[in-house]
Amino acid sequence: MQEISDRSTSAPADRPSGTRARVLEDLRNAIISGAHPPGTPLSEGALAEAYGASRTPVREALKQLQVEGLVEIRARVGTFVRQPSRREVVELFQIKEMLEGLGARLLARRGSVPELDLLRHNIAASEAAVASGDADRYAHLVHEFHDLILQGADNTRLLAHYRQLMNQLAYHRLVISSLRRPGRPGASLGEHRTVVERIAEKDGFGAELAMRDHVRASERGVMADPAPGGPGEDDERKDT
Repeated sequence: MQEISDRSTSAPADRPSGTRARVLEDLRNAIISGAHPPGTPLSEGALAEAYGASRTPVREALKQLQVEGLVEIRARVGTFVRQPSRREVVELFQIKEMLEGLGARLLARRGSVPELDLLRHNIAASEAAVASGDADRYAHLVHEFHDLILQGADNTRLLAHYRQLMNQLAYHRLVISSLRRPGRPGASLGEHRTVVERIAEKDGFGAELAMRDHVRASERGVMADPAPGGPGEDDERKDT
């Protein structure tokens, strides 16, 4: 999981491409992390001041984030953090299930690799977080767990597609939403343990099934939560 960048906002004026990249990355991370919740208006002027940049790189960053599905630019109205519809979330979770299932299977085939040790450390830290009721810490460890699975698959294209999908889902918000359900953190941790056990056993088929089961359980938790930050209404319902 990537944290919100705290790099200096004083990028050299003669490196506009660097400024564009910095503004894009920092704004993307702020949206994904929930610092800018769904529906939040995004002012070019205010963002330019916050990031120590001109309006041009901010405008270009917002256009790119619209392409990625994170913001919505409404002509003559403004720019807002986008809330995906329930249908979109379901469809993205279907893709997530396939990508992460494949990642677990590929990792299991690799045997004893550094990512497996890191996953075991993640499980131990997660047990402590769940036992202490530290939901924020556990949410961070959930991100780390899933990213380690895809890193360990050792497939650069798979990892790139996965991380793009996580951005489109604004997954941090959905994890927090899912973990609000009573008993979900403990159940999630148990599912993580099963995935790691299958990977350690070099059971590629079992690892894939365990990961896909886990993703479906996570999806059920997200879709059951009507709280702000969860998925929005279906597009069809908005038109009625």
